Amino acid sequence: MFIAGLIVLILLSAVFSVSIGQVHVPFGQAMKILLHALTGGRLGSLEQVDNASFVNIVMQVRMPRVVFALLIGIGLSLCGAVMQAVVQNPLADPYILGISSGASLGATFAILVGFGSGTILSQFGVASAAFIGATVTALGVLLLSSIGGRATSVKLVLSGVVVGSMCGSFSSLITYFANDAEGIKSVTFWMMGSLGSASWGKVPVMAGVVLAGSLLFLLQHRILNTMLLGDESAVTLGINLSLYRKLYMAGAALVTGTMVAYAGMIGFVGLIIPHIVRGMFGADHKRLMPASLLLGSLFLIWADILSRTLVHNVELPIGIITSVIGSPVFIYMIIKKGYNFGG
Repeated sequence: MFIAGLIVLILLSAVFSVSIGQVHVPFGQAMKILLHALTGGRLGSLEQVDNASFVNIVMQVRMPRVVFALLIGIGLSLCGAVMQAVVQNPLADPYILGISSGASLGATFAILVGFGSGTILSQFGVASAAFIGATVTALGVLLLSSIGGRATSVKLVLSGVVVGSMCGSFSSLITYFANDAEGIKSVTFWMMGSLGSASWGKVPVMAGVVLAGSLLFLLQHRILNTMLLGDESAVTLGINLSLYRKLYMAGAALVTGTMVAYAGMIGFVGLIIPHIVRGMFGADHKRLMPASLLLGSLFLIWADILSRTLVHNVELPIGIITSVIGSPVFIYMIIKKGYNFGG
């Protein structure tokens, strides 16, 4: 019942999201436009749409943002749940491997230093630089945590902190010496997250990576449950947790790196959503993962709505909205009695 309710809320929220903005599109007309597009014209008549520009606004401007919000909500929530199980740490989130810092370094380099107009890399821009930075950083953390034996949850966390801190230092160094006020502003806005660059051309890559990673994680609920029991219990069950940690970390790094490359850093979603679901349904990942997926999507759709509408004619970075909402919720969960991570 809860899952069905979330799906209905997501659908209604998606229609509301494409109807609201600087140009108001009536809810009923927005629904007709979406039905017409989704069913190839069999449902939803465009003859009753008041303004022909509504179709373009809904389908080409706002709907890609909704799809991005859905995909990023799915990716961040699932990666957050996986990271918390892999490192056995309730404060883990998708960026724990230093992915955010690596992506920031790549994006900062691309914006403030640039590749030069004559190079091949100049055609790809900030998104590619951020993805490369996130991927290289994650691989570096995995290699560092494997030195001297198998990768444990503690070594993964420590390696992520060290490598992330180093990338953050280099980003700060580039920003400090850069003489580009507009570039620094762009870096700051990018690091706060935004869905403003969403377009249909970017959806296939984002959807392919996020949905493939989600399918992988949804099928791994038994191993994730075992991780919560610890390495000793896993050994008695004949499960090599070190191997699965590397696999899950690599998958999460790929998914998170792709999301960060397209939308920047959007905090608190991967941290808070799994905790909310865990507080309602317990720590069993068979129920935790699907519910987190849907709740994360719903949360990010509404965060995007607020980012576009809270201040007139101004789009706030969506990362600010998620942090402002997520912080008090997390504080409430900390002081609430009866909730324990992993139980």
